[in-house]
Amino acid sequence: MKNKVSIFLLISMIVMGGATTRANDKDFVSRKDRQFIRHGKPYYFIGVNYWYGGMLAIGKDSVRGKERLRKELDFLRSKGVTNLRVLAGSEGRGLVNGVERLKPSLQPGHGQFAPEILQGLDFLLSEMARRDMVAVLYLSNNWEWSGGFLQYLNWNNRISDSTMKSKMSWDGLRDNTSLFYSCEPCMEDYLRQVDLIMSRVNTYTGRPYVEDPSIMAWQLANEPRPMRSAAVANYKKWILSAAAHIKAKDKNHLVTIGTEGIMGTDESADLFREVHELAPVDYLTVHIWPKNWQWFKGTDVNSQVKEVIQRSEEYIAKHVGIAGELRKPMVIEEFGLPRDGHSFSPKSTTTARDAYFETIFSAVKKSHQANDVIAGCNIWSFGGIARPRPGQLFWREGDDFMGDPPQEEQGLNSLFDSDTSTWKLIKSFADIISPKIP
Repeated sequence: MKNKVSIFLLISMIVMGGATTRANDKDFVSRKDRQFIRHGKPYYFIGVNYWYGGMLAIGKDSVRGKERLRKELDFLRSKGVTNLRVLAGSEGRGLVNGVERLKPSLQPGHGQFAPEILQGLDFLLSEMARRDMVAVLYLSNNWEWSGGFLQYLNWNNRISDSTMKSKMSWDGLRDNTSLFYSCEPCMEDYLRQVDLIMSRVNTYTGRPYVEDPSIMAWQLANEPRPMRSAAVANYKKWILSAAAHIKAKDKNHLVTIGTEGIMGTDESADLFREVHELAPVDYLTVHIWPKNWQWFKGTDVNSQVKEVIQRSEEYIAKHVGIAGELRKPMVIEEFGLPRDGHSFSPKSTTTARDAYFETIFSAVKKSHQANDVIAGCNIWSFGGIARPRPGQLFWREGDDFMGDPPQEEQGLNSLFDSDTSTWKLIKSFADIISPKIP
């Protein structure tokens, strides 16, 4: 760590009084130095991304959705999975960046909320509480598939309707999204939705969200990036401001950013360190995307998996060093790999994926045994009992949700309940790492 404390750290220490998160109840997940604590013991876990979990109980067939959710939670718990990363709310409607976005939306119009949508999240949290599971709730999105930052920019006339709907180039997407951090009304709109979610009282349990130990943490957004170097200063200010805002309203829960790591912070280890040393930020996150980052080429994943594993281990090690310096826990909260032959079919094998997952699980296991900083991991992403429609690549309204968001091929990274070899692997590690099922 630098000898000089950054100005952002000084400000955040003033805001937070230099305190770490303290839970009012032993059932909350809290942070003690470089470890999570739950039920009075260090908490390490293998979890999954279940971003659509809060939407299953509010579809046209809510009875079927609730049945599916209960069945999937029972399945996950039987495999030792105790931690779910879930989308708390989406923004807007219609095409965005040339694709269908997630539906239904919590905020379908500018400042126009559909709070009944949160009844699905209420149900998820109530069912998770029955199974002694916890959720990380992310509050918006850097990417277009749930509206996110682009929608706030559109509502505040920073990008036009035609630009919003059209397919942007990568540079165009970066240029546009980076404007969020200098758009004061956009950030105010973001906080308005955050406040709506945080002030929620669960309709099934009667418990306010801020007093619910089935919530582990609030996450600022899914993969917030500065996107352009010119936005870095405002990006840092936004993280401090948003995290402090949440902490001021909720003393029980952890707060984290949701970054991909160095790859998502302008490819700068210094920037990654700076935003995570802020006092309102309780822990570090890392995402690893070998396909998106072109760590392998073509569709022959199996012949290149050794290189993918090596590069992933190197990436993890860089971040473990930073987490150790900051004395904060770290979660590998997104990682995925296509099925063998880059197939989207649930019937295809997962030999390369299993080898890759075993590498990630082994890193968590090693950390658990040494009481070190890697506290857990969340597989991207649980597809549950859903299946891709034959002959159809992308999600359409009315389709069952699975692990792949609407802009990605359905079946690309989904982990289905039928993936027997992968679940056997997960359980073998979870039995060592995670708390035992009562």
